[in-house]
Amino acid sequence: MEALTQNEEQLMQVFWKLEKALVRDVLNEIPEPKPPYTTLASNIKQLEKKGYLKHNTYGNIHEYYPVVTQEAYRKKSFNNLIKNYFDGSVQNVLSFMVKEKGISEKEMKELKKLIDEHDNPEKS
Repeated sequence: MEALTQNEEQLMQVFWKLEKALVRDVLNEIPEPKPPYTTLASNIKQLEKKGYLKHNTYGNIHEYYPVVTQEAYRKKSFNNLIKNYFDGSVQNVLSFMVKEKGISEKEMKELKKLIDEHDNPEKS
C-alpha cells in the first residue's frame, strides 16, 4: 500500500464516508477553498493508480469507490508511525501519550483493562 499525501488522505476520508462517489460528489464534500474540478479529477485518478480506488463506468461518467478500507489504512499508518517515530515500541507510544497528551486517570484505567483482557482472554 503506497503512502498517501495529506490531500489524498482527505479525499479518501470523503470516499470512506460516501462509499461511492462521482467527482462532483467529492467536490461538494471538500471544504473551501475547493480545487478546480479537473485538478480534483486528476487527484482521484492518482488514488486509483495507487490502488486505493476503483471505478464503474456509466457512459462517460465514472463512479469511484474505495478498495482499501479505512481500517486497513489506519492500521498500516499507525504501524508506520510506531516504527518510524517510536523505534517500533508500543511502550514508547504510550509513554509519549502519557507525557504529551495528558491521558486521564479514566483512560489509563480503560487501557489497563484492555491489557488485562488481552493477557487473560478467558476472564473477559
